[in-house]
Amino acid sequence: MTTTAELPSRAAPSPPVALVGRARIAAFATIAMGMLLAALDATIVSTALPTIVGDLGGGNHVSWVVTSYLLAQTATTVVVGKLGDQFGRTRVFQLSVVVFILGSALCGLSEGMAWLIGSRAIQGIGAGGLSVTATALIADIIPLRERGKFQGALGAVFGVATVIGPLLGGLLTDGFSWRWCFYVNVPLAALVILAARFTIPLVPGGAKPRIDYAGMTAVALGASMLILATSFGGTTYAWGSWQIIGLLVGGVVVLGVFVLIETRAAEPILPIRLFRSKVFADCCALSFVVGFTMLGAMTFLPTFFQYVEGASATFSGIRMLPLVIGLMITATASGNVVSKTGHYKIFPVVGGLVMALGLFLLSRMDASTRVDVSSLYLFILGLGIGMSMQILTIIVQSSVAYADLGVATSGVTFFRTMGSAFGAAIFGTLYSNFLKGRLPEAIAESPGVRPADLKTPSALHSLDAGVISKIVDAYAYSLTHVFLWAVPVALVAFVLAVLLPRVKLHDTVAPEANDLGSGFAAPESLHSGEILARRIAQLLYGERRDRVLELLQSDEPDLNAADVWAIVQVNGLTGSGRRADVVQLAWSRQLPSAVLEPIFRRVSEAGYVEGPLDDLTLTPRGHAAVDRLRESLTQWVLTHLEGMGDEDPDDVRDAIATSVRRIVIERADPPEKSAPPDADLPDAA
Repeated sequence: MTTTAELPSRAAPSPPVALVGRARIAAFATIAMGMLLAALDATIVSTALPTIVGDLGGGNHVSWVVTSYLLAQTATTVVVGKLGDQFGRTRVFQLSVVVFILGSALCGLSEGMAWLIGSRAIQGIGAGGLSVTATALIADIIPLRERGKFQGALGAVFGVATVIGPLLGGLLTDGFSWRWCFYVNVPLAALVILAARFTIPLVPGGAKPRIDYAGMTAVALGASMLILATSFGGTTYAWGSWQIIGLLVGGVVVLGVFVLIETRAAEPILPIRLFRSKVFADCCALSFVVGFTMLGAMTFLPTFFQYVEGASATFSGIRMLPLVIGLMITATASGNVVSKTGHYKIFPVVGGLVMALGLFLLSRMDASTRVDVSSLYLFILGLGIGMSMQILTIIVQSSVAYADLGVATSGVTFFRTMGSAFGAAIFGTLYSNFLKGRLPEAIAESPGVRPADLKTPSALHSLDAGVISKIVDAYAYSLTHVFLWAVPVALVAFVLAVLLPRVKLHDTVAPEANDLGSGFAAPESLHSGEILARRIAQLLYGERRDRVLELLQSDEPDLNAADVWAIVQVNGLTGSGRRADVVQLAWSRQLPSAVLEPIFRRVSEAGYVEGPLDDLTLTPRGHAAVDRLRESLTQWVLTHLEGMGDEDPDDVRDAIATSVRRIVIERADPPEKSAPPDADLPDAA
């Protein structure tokens, strides 16, 4: 049985609504389905892109089908977390699903590339809301002690869905139509809305947050202008045209304004002072490069498989599996090593070199490259990405003050997502420029082949292989040179990793490296106090120990473990304005009330609590015991939690109160569907 307590604090947050049993599983399944939808659609279109271009045209801007989604998702992520705090995360979750359905339906109905790109942006807005609120909802419905495994499962859903997206996109494109890559979301998302109505409890919002709308708008606008310049440059407009120069200059100016805004904002989305830390600046740059490389390569590799190798959309998704396997192996392994040893620098250093090697090998491919050889190249690239992407968030969390943990975590993941958007756009521009320079000549040298025969990969490869060989070579040249130009980017990652300072990982941060999903997930908006509370909870209740109980027992040696547990239960419930009812408390833990009643009678006789068993309160002696615990815990945390040298003790007390309070309140209500309290049930604690 686990000890729980409620400690006084200056600002008690709204209590979560904990669920147990089937209700908890049903709610988590609904949340995971929402996360699945958001994650899949980041990459599901990659294998469908050649077919989409064949139907809609607009091949010069095909990369924007991916980029518009990522940009909208990133911009939305910054504000959605705070809106959830204000209006309630369940409502924001449901609204995000509605927006996602609208965007998906419009994507499937697209009659032109501009229509599709705009619809993908709407879809990205919904996806941004889904990915953030899904993570936050876990904290609303899952008790703190069990939250780790559910957060890890949610991260795995995000990570695995991201990398299997190309395979699913290929299956839908070949079996039905590319439009079903989007239509499939509509019934699934409608099911999520319906399930959320019955499975996820409404948690009231809190006080109105201060949202950095100006900063959010400036960074989204500035980044979009730069990406537009790289996408349109050399394709729609000449690089020296006023349109491209205007976009480049405008993007730089707007980002400069963003810097000014962030220096003055009350709650900046990305405090500029963080960049004074070389570790933070280096990790952000590394995250950008890793995102650039991963999404850039994953977007255009299926095009190579379909146009050069003649693979179907489905098989091109299968061909991506070596990259996915390599990525998952090293991402998981590096996370485990870092969590156990605290040594991390070797992974991004080696990862940068391996990424560069993998991209260089991909640049050597052509139509004659054997499948097993190209699969090895993909596996090598995946190994490099996995070594680099997983631990950057952990490094950042270990190098900044606890007051900055929330914005620092969001910052490094924000740069990863922005890098993905830039990578998709720039890879697409390079591909279009290379192909435009070679394809017309190749068609002219291929007798009997018309431009219409290149509408889709399947149409091209329905012709005689000898006739289309030069056209296939043109596609191979264009795509492999894209990978060659990406090699210097990976080498930049290597240099940044070499220059990355070594910092000692905090004990309460390193274990999070095991979560595979952290390498993929969109930025998460968490208040620094929330993250500090999580770290303290892991310190107090980690390693199958309960230091709250141990410390209080040392202060009250005349009480046994059960007595201590009973006292802090009463304090926790009454401190939150609730009745300390022994029967209800037993019910919430699926215990017979007869097990707990003798314990509470004993502490009542000892003078720690008073009143009837259905409405107990603390006596002055009981309050004094809890006060001693509060001070003991504060000093113990300040001593044992690394990086706490400059932390305000009052902030630590508040975070301790948050951590311990949740374990009381989240288990203080009877389960919705539970056996009678006197049934012989196991302890669910």
